[in-house]
Amino acid sequence: MKKYVCDPCGYIYDPEIGDPDNGIAPGTSFEDLPADWVCPICGVGKEDFSPVEE
Repeated sequence: MKKYVCDPCGYIYDPEIGDPDNGIAPGTSFEDLPADWVCPICGVGKEDFSPVEE
């Protein structure tokens, strides 16, 4: 699964970790995040994330 980076603040969403503080279980792909999920650091929506080139 691909990681995604928040363009404004640099937070990286790693699907292997998820976002447990906000109820997102490990193993949840970025595409499967709820539409209203926001960056836990700066609060922007999914539209402001880009795939991480590895």
